[in-house]
Amino acid sequence: MAKQMAKDPQKTAVTTKLEVIPANALDIPMFQVLKEDGSVHKGAKLPDIDKELALKMFSTMQFIRVLDERMIAAQRQGRISFYLSSLGEEAAAIGSAAALEFEDMIMGQYREQGALAFRGFTIEQFMNQLFSNAKDLGKGRQMPVHYGCAALNFMTISSPLGTQIPQATGYAFGQKQSGDKTCTLCYFGEGAASEGDFHAGLNMAAVYKVPVIFFCRNNGYAISTPAHEQFAGDGIAPRATGYGMKAIRVDGNDIFAVYAATQEARRLAVEENEPVLIEAMSYRMAGHSTSDDPTGYRTREEEDARRIREPMVRFRNWLVKKGWITEEEADAQQQSHKETVLAALKKAETVPVPALEEIIVDVYDTPTQALYDQLEELKTHIKKYPDAYPKTSGGVK
Repeated sequence: MAKQMAKDPQKTAVTTKLEVIPANALDIPMFQVLKEDGSVHKGAKLPDIDKELALKMFSTMQFIRVLDERMIAAQRQGRISFYLSSLGEEAAAIGSAAALEFEDMIMGQYREQGALAFRGFTIEQFMNQLFSNAKDLGKGRQMPVHYGCAALNFMTISSPLGTQIPQATGYAFGQKQSGDKTCTLCYFGEGAASEGDFHAGLNMAAVYKVPVIFFCRNNGYAISTPAHEQFAGDGIAPRATGYGMKAIRVDGNDIFAVYAATQEARRLAVEENEPVLIEAMSYRMAGHSTSDDPTGYRTREEEDARRIREPMVRFRNWLVKKGWITEEEADAQQQSHKETVLAALKKAETVPVPALEEIIVDVYDTPTQALYDQLEELKTHIKKYPDAYPKTSGGVK
């Protein structure tokens, strides 16, 4: 393949006819393998997925849905402070993560719990993070759903939108320099694509030809702002062309289409050092977070119309038709996940919070005197107002 070069203004073709390029000159179709009823499109080619992998993907999808439903309820009960659901978007995260190699780096936004679960993050690790207890890998310093796990090559999630995009480009540049034939997959929503970090990250990736996959979950809303109020163009995928980058638009509710699209994107990234932008078209069936009420900006009729396209029923129908699982087995597996999640929740909320002294470690190799002084000031403050810090005040000495 000939290396794509930036256009030299002195060598640009000349025309004497004024031509205005239409705003939507680039029409990118949406790749789909499975129909909404779980049958395969005529002429579509299924990706090479065996029974073991397919059932793992489905079980992970079930687990995440149960986790999301249970933890939203836990937040409503006051047991955790906050939660973000991936309801309706499970196929995008799980299908793409399944197409990667374990050594590839994943940088998430905050609806990629499916990718982390597929990699092997345990229910106990999920719960410890959500409860910010002493066993939390992040030592209780992050909001719930801001996971991270170095052992699973999953970069810790940050709250500010889009910061992971240029970071992914930089990390992929290092992967290219090392020659280890790995890539970075960076998730974000279409709302984050309006951040300046999106443009800087993609432009740098295209210029330096680094092995990165930018995976945009276009779920229709940036909190309460619908897509048509976010941008006038045809979604996110066409933007790749402006940066000299390859693009794929895929049905984000079709786990096979997502898997195949990510496989091809990874091949381009690793074998040809070509960054790729994937736009996965989906729909956020839940609120943006537990702090959001979607009835304020969309109708129940809209949600119901989208519900028939949701990914889990589509995948389940295919598995049943294939004979790889029965309806009874699927139901039993779902129930098993419910019992596992509930048991882990009850256990995690009994684990104490991290010791207050933990707050100053990991900043420097050895905490500075200024940090020790600030810690003592914090202890004095908590002792003065113990009722405001019920979980911490009992451990202050």
